[in-house]
Amino acid sequence: MNLKTLHYKGFSSYQNKLSCYKCTNITVNKIFKKSKLTQFRPSSTTTTTNRSCKVRCENSSQGSRLDESGDELHGKSWRSLEGVVHCSSNYVPLSPISFLERAANIYSHRTSVVYGCITYTWEETHRRCVKLASAINHLGVSRGDVVAALAPNVPAMLELHFAVPMAGGIICPLNKRLDANMVSTLLEHSEAKILFVDYQLLHVAEEAVTILEKMDLKPPLIVVISEQDSLQSPLKPTGKYEYEYESLVENGVTEFSIIRPNDECDPISLNYTSGTTSRPKGVVCSHRGAYLSSIASVFIRDMREMPIYLWTLPMFHCNGWCFTWGVAIVGGTNVCLRRCDPKDIFNNIVLHKVTHMDGAPTVLNMIVNTPVTDRKPLPHEVKIVTGGAPPPASIISKIEELGFRVSHIYGLSETYGPGTLCVWKPEWEGLPREEQFKLQARQGVKTLVMEDVDVKDPATMESVKCDGKSLGEVMFRGNAVMSGYFKDLRATEEAFAGGWFRSGDLAVKHPDGNIEVKDRSKDIIISGGENICTIEVETVIYSHPAVLEVAVVARPDDHWGQTPCAFVKLKKGVDVDAQEIIQYCRDRMPHYMAPRTVIFDDLPRNATGKVQKFVLREKAKLMGSLSDRKV
Repeated sequence: MNLKTLHYKGFSSYQNKLSCYKCTNITVNKIFKKSKLTQFRPSSTTTTTNRSCKVRCENSSQGSRLDESGDELHGKSWRSLEGVVHCSSNYVPLSPISFLERAANIYSHRTSVVYGCITYTWEETHRRCVKLASAINHLGVSRGDVVAALAPNVPAMLELHFAVPMAGGIICPLNKRLDANMVSTLLEHSEAKILFVDYQLLHVAEEAVTILEKMDLKPPLIVVISEQDSLQSPLKPTGKYEYEYESLVENGVTEFSIIRPNDECDPISLNYTSGTTSRPKGVVCSHRGAYLSSIASVFIRDMREMPIYLWTLPMFHCNGWCFTWGVAIVGGTNVCLRRCDPKDIFNNIVLHKVTHMDGAPTVLNMIVNTPVTDRKPLPHEVKIVTGGAPPPASIISKIEELGFRVSHIYGLSETYGPGTLCVWKPEWEGLPREEQFKLQARQGVKTLVMEDVDVKDPATMESVKCDGKSLGEVMFRGNAVMSGYFKDLRATEEAFAGGWFRSGDLAVKHPDGNIEVKDRSKDIIISGGENICTIEVETVIYSHPAVLEVAVVARPDDHWGQTPCAFVKLKKGVDVDAQEIIQYCRDRMPHYMAPRTVIFDDLPRNATGKVQKFVLREKAKLMGSLSDRKV
């Protein structure tokens, strides 16, 4: 089974439980119909009934007919207005592919990509992507096939985000930090036909292929992405791998006819969740969702025409929060970085006059703690969007002192990355700076393309009070919500239960409408019947001058049930013992919230910077219960 049969074994039995398309963005009709498009999706204001849906809307379809081209015309069934039709003249499936085509036309000679000595214009990037798409198609990829990519933030990774959909395929970016066992698992689950792999990660791919072959499974075709510069030819792959990335581009044809989506709800990407709390799930994203989320990404970053964007956010993570496609909208320049190094960040900002960048709070923390000798004065204010974990107020304060302007977003792979944005309010201007930074750390309000975001009681589905105290689950609804989990109907149904996407994050809603995430539901510590939000404990520990990083999890306790256990990484050259950290917390918060265990160690993180708390929870569990009952 592949994504050609997605609604079939992923969603076919589920679609009959949905009311209609305007109630959800789940694909309920045939996704990969190879004949000419004959069926259209209604807009959010449409009252037409979807014919695949057993539950009827109030204004059901009154019939339809086909025009001479085979396109379906909706008369009263569309808007109940005589003379109004829905046809190829006024409807084209939305797709990010159009962003690249427009950029090649409008910003043809503007620099699109910078990577070391390599530079491309948008005209050249478009030509390269078309040729690559033709080569991918020649290798046997057809509509609905999955193409995986295992690479850092190099130009090839950016081009594949356009070229694979242009070949009719579905891009599946893989976390570059995964080991061979997990890579083989995801390749098997996704049924990828091709794996593009960076030469530095080829050993991982080779081991993954060996694992698949031992299981009598057909591995994907391997294409090696070789390092090159403008003065050298690409390195030739060695051994049994005959395909090399630049050779495919060179041998592709510019006359290739792009395979556009039949339906804007066709899948464009398959992204695996970070697995911070469980085994990764395959998140299916559509052309429509990617198109809208890419546009929203430009507004989130307050971008004007032709910005300079530095790739410090992994492109494999939520397709780089959809900005792998979004930079083309404004004809910007993608400054690619193979690795996220603080010295390289400062050098590239100064050299290329970078205007925007993104990253997890760990990236901000890394910049703040860059040795003075490796820093350079910024030529202008650099806007940086952060997400993935709530940024400590102390980090926001320090990085803005360096000349960065921070915006905080919140979301998940299932919401194409950003689902909310903390929008600056004029009434915050007169507040003390420390209070401003605390407000900036909130998750904020819905983004431009997210119809609804709310904090609800997961049992009753009632909205919690906007008092900043009542705890509920963050829920999303709109066109920027995933289509579902590939091959996991049960997980899809659970995630969409009640007509909303359930994030699993616990939050409060303030009187001004801003959401503030308190914890993952799995991370909440229950001690003596009291809920302890680990983020609140972490925020206090972060404020200690000796602390570089911290994560708090529950440790079993025979008397209290659970008590906070803090894993702390100290800054270089400092020496602090556990008791000092514990006392520091007890002086600044209720004693029951203060950690009773402090472990000094590096924190396990995935490639997006998120702490893998399931690893720490297991370590705390193995420590056993504390014996004394001190509060």
